[in-house]
Amino acid sequence: MSPQAPAPERAIILAPLGRDNQVALSILGEAGYSGSAATTLADLCAQLQEGAGMAVIAEEAINHVDLAPLLQHLVDQPAWSDLPIVLMTYHGGPDHPPSMRLGKQLGNVTFLERPFHPVALVSLVSTAIRGRRRQYEARDRLNDLGDSQQRLQTALSAGQLGEERLRQLNETLEQQVEERTAQITQNEEALRQAQKMEAVGQLTGGIAHDFNNMLTGIIGSLEMIRRRLARGRTQDLDNLIELGVTSANRAAGLTHRLLAFSRRQSLDSQPVQMNRLVVAMDELLQRSLDESIRLKMQLGSDLWVAEADPHQLESALLNLVINARDAMPNGGELVVETRNQHLDARFIQGQSNLPEGDYVCLSVRDNGCGMPQSVISRAFDPFFTTKPIGQGTGLGLSMIYGFSKQSRGHVAIDSHIGKGTTVSLYLPRFKGELPEQAGTPAIRSRRARSGETVLIVEDDSAVRLLVCEVLRELGYTWIEAADSASALPLLSSPQRIDLLISDVGLPGGMNGRQLAEIGRQLRPGLKVLFITGYAEHAAVRGGFLDPGMQMITKPFAFELLTSKVREMIEA
Repeated sequence: MSPQAPAPERAIILAPLGRDNQVALSILGEAGYSGSAATTLADLCAQLQEGAGMAVIAEEAINHVDLAPLLQHLVDQPAWSDLPIVLMTYHGGPDHPPSMRLGKQLGNVTFLERPFHPVALVSLVSTAIRGRRRQYEARDRLNDLGDSQQRLQTALSAGQLGEERLRQLNETLEQQVEERTAQITQNEEALRQAQKMEAVGQLTGGIAHDFNNMLTGIIGSLEMIRRRLARGRTQDLDNLIELGVTSANRAAGLTHRLLAFSRRQSLDSQPVQMNRLVVAMDELLQRSLDESIRLKMQLGSDLWVAEADPHQLESALLNLVINARDAMPNGGELVVETRNQHLDARFIQGQSNLPEGDYVCLSVRDNGCGMPQSVISRAFDPFFTTKPIGQGTGLGLSMIYGFSKQSRGHVAIDSHIGKGTTVSLYLPRFKGELPEQAGTPAIRSRRARSGETVLIVEDDSAVRLLVCEVLRELGYTWIEAADSASALPLLSSPQRIDLLISDVGLPGGMNGRQLAEIGRQLRPGLKVLFITGYAEHAAVRGGFLDPGMQMITKPFAFELLTSKVREMIEA
């Protein structure tokens, strides 16, 4: 990275405290951007005169100095130029009082709140540089038009043009304008595509960061267990095993949140008595709060029955309560409210794929610090969080957003600085006949009875091996197949099969659902337990599962697997 080389797309960084300059330059250099460091405001202005794509400025570097040289440089910019500036702020972002003042003075400013992830800095810089390139294109277009107009004016002044020639020149000028306009349109389309890829990059960067931490816990604990076993040390392994299991469960939780955000989780939508669900969670919610926070329930009377996945709804409510708690570090009042709500045409205007009709609303309201509009606009973005590093993944609200959309509902945020925030989750009213409340049969033992046989169809050899081992320990007879082609001869044979366990996504052109259909033709009444990590056609279970079919999602606890196997065989 050349520190002082004039470059129209370089980033000039003014962050003189500590190693901020060097760290920022290193991050941008690894991302492929050239840059230089400025030590003072005067140095920054001098480098801007030599040419720059944008500036990254730490708030403390310009907070108590004379900004006149920088402001004069911004005023003296050509008409086509609007220098992008990334202002690194402290907690509070653009609503932090010094930041508000600086933002108004500097003009084309975006805010980067510290502490920040390197991905966030690269994202803002790349967006600024792309905007700067569009300014350069506008400059070139203006220059081209100016040159053409100058040539035309010169020829007219000299009296050298006849009417026909003048018409030809006008046509040429119009064609140049059309070509330049088409080029700019094409560049704008490329910019939109680049922005999409930037969003993907930010998402995958966040995933990689979190998964690498979790994999370190899993791999490290397994490696330590292997070393101790090799030395014959079998004591004190419980802590290492617990570490590995905890890290693995965190990874599973991250996967479920990502599926929720992308609306690809497997939902078990059913009638939900919202008030009953909230009351049942009261103790858990109380334990999640500090003593300085008062929890109030305002449950609507004659509440309609909602249609949703109750487990995902519980997770959403817990996430909202924890977010509200974190917004009230000095204590306050947290209100969980339920009510009936009819969303009319005016409400749903501008909402994508939200039908007019009756909804059950679950709101969580706090009287905490509130959120500025800049945060509200990004609150549902994956991995966006205002919490300090290590205190939030930035997936809670994005998971709730995906869950609401996949449930044919809606989520909205109403927040005011210093007054608090209300997040409202709207779920559709259940319109069908309520099923009779049937008790789940008591399972006295999960061990197999004599001769009970399970067919396991799973293409992942590790998953297949583990399922087989668990069933073997409980006394089941099991047979296995890696795909549908291997399973069909077993289903058509006289072999006893009490239950089919099948992955939904199988190789070879036939998925688990199709295999189950053929299996039931060969063996009427065959019971089927699907296991799935992700299957788009199984994203909503309604219409996918017939009677005698159930589904569990990977990764699953073996306790859940064995209870489902016993329950389905005995049903």
